[in-house]
Amino acid sequence: MKINSHIKKLGFLAIVLSFVSQSCSGGNDSGDETPAIAAPSNLSVQIDVIGKTVANPDGDGSGKVHFTINAANAISYKVLIDGQTKDLTTGDLTYEFTASGTKNYPIIVSAYNAAGQFVSTTTSVNVFVARKILWADEFDVDGAPNTAKWGYNTGTGDGWGNNELEYYTTRPENVIISNGTLKIKAIKEEYMGSHYTSARMLTKGKFSFKYGRAEVRAKLPVGGGTWPAFWMLGDNIDTAGWPLCGEVDILESVGNNPNVNHSSLHSPGRSGNTPDTAITTVPNSATEFHVYAADWSAESIKFYVDDKLFYTYANSASTPFNQNFFLILNLAMGGNFGGTVDPNFTNATFEVDYVRVYN
Repeated sequence: MKINSHIKKLGFLAIVLSFVSQSCSGGNDSGDETPAIAAPSNLSVQIDVIGKTVANPDGDGSGKVHFTINAANAISYKVLIDGQTKDLTTGDLTYEFTASGTKNYPIIVSAYNAAGQFVSTTTSVNVFVARKILWADEFDVDGAPNTAKWGYNTGTGDGWGNNELEYYTTRPENVIISNGTLKIKAIKEEYMGSHYTSARMLTKGKFSFKYGRAEVRAKLPVGGGTWPAFWMLGDNIDTAGWPLCGEVDILESVGNNPNVNHSSLHSPGRSGNTPDTAITTVPNSATEFHVYAADWSAESIKFYVDDKLFYTYANSASTPFNQNFFLILNLAMGGNFGGTVDPNFTNATFEVDYVRVYN
């Protein structure tokens, strides 16, 4: 009995050892082991700027660039470009830059395998983007402004936060297009409890944009207390409130200090009497048309009158000026900035030839 027992035990041990030996030698055939996944390697990035020639080394102005990306053992790619991340399942990407001018853009490309392992490389590309109009109103159709482009603020707005004196209306007496220009007219009259009327137009809910150039060609009103403006507010004003939404004043002038343009930015901690402001002299601003503009990017907001730069604001990711903004045109009366209204004032007109927004 003891001998037989030892024999049985030895036989069982032999069977176990044989199974272990087969399992180890069988490797992948048993299905118990996962084969190692090779890491991505040999990452290459080819960049083709559309329309690139010897005469146009930075492209044809379309801003389009095509990427061909390859890496061994990769099943997907990520491209960090122009502040955006593009996820790709193939190595082909066509991207269109929109900021006008010639600029060098840094790019980070990563290739991933199925296990999430990756390899990355950095590169850059010079691209020329021609200026293109994104939105415009040339005010070339007589009558009321185009309701597809403009809405209105009406009423007193409790002084619109500035103790202003006007009542904003949509009446043709206060806002009309004729002979190729928009006329916003402030009138001294008794209306709905106010002593003055005027108009305030805005593109909120109809058009907004992030980065680009906004400009107005305008002739300013005459008279102490007048306060014409062309400016922008952040799209999120209804939820974030002011000044968290941000404000960009491209054109502000007051009749009590004629021929001077103010350009300012309002943001949290730097609103109201903001330190982010500058002025420039604009001769004959009430008798001649001038172009007031702002070039806006993630790095800066530059203010011009007749293409002459007079103020540069250093933008950054910590400001509100990296989201969509809408446009406003208005003519206020009096208030904290407009000042005392001339007692002899009867009416004045803010005349606008066009408003244009470029990429």
